[in-house]
Amino acid sequence: MKKIELEIIALSHSITQSQSYAVVLGEKKPGNRRLPIVIGGFEAQAIAVAIENMSISRPLTHDLIKNLCGEFDIQLKEVLINNLKDGIFFSKLICESNGKSIEIDSRTSDALALAVRFGCTVYTYEFIMDQAGIILEEFDKKEGIELEDVPSASNEPKTDKKSSLAELQTLLDDALNKEDYEEAARIRDEIDQRTKEDN
Repeated sequence: MKKIELEIIALSHSITQSQSYAVVLGEKKPGNRRLPIVIGGFEAQAIAVAIENMSISRPLTHDLIKNLCGEFDIQLKEVLINNLKDGIFFSKLICESNGKSIEIDSRTSDALALAVRFGCTVYTYEFIMDQAGIILEEFDKKEGIELEDVPSASNEPKTDKKSSLAELQTLLDDALNKEDYEEAARIRDEIDQRTKEDN
């Protein structure tokens, strides 16, 4: 069965499910289809942290898995979204160790969080795109999905514009300690913007 290569193009809040997000996968060339998948807040943060290359004080679960794989010489070669049943996506981690290929069942949200960390390719099959894919022109009209930039780069940070850089750095450290990585990304972007303006 022919595989379709995908890439993560956005994270969005899910309007239909509170406390949930949608990770939006785009079909790589040629193609204009999108595949939105509802995921939990923790997994959305895990994906956002990896995409933003944020440094964190302690490893998240997905970082720990990557570190373990590195220690035991296991490479994640690809992620395959291989099935869709009753609205639930199923995925496999295609790994390699000592020249042997291993397939591991995984929740799709975890598989995507690992794919970003390993820099591996994400694939799916045509029948899944037929069932759940959305044509680009229809995407913004799709009920229940609000598209935002990855990861919430367009959102204003929850900081006072009068805060000094030192105060912002303290807020950033607090957000990282609380593992509130979305807020940390916003604060970091504010610090970067002010630093550029000062130079």
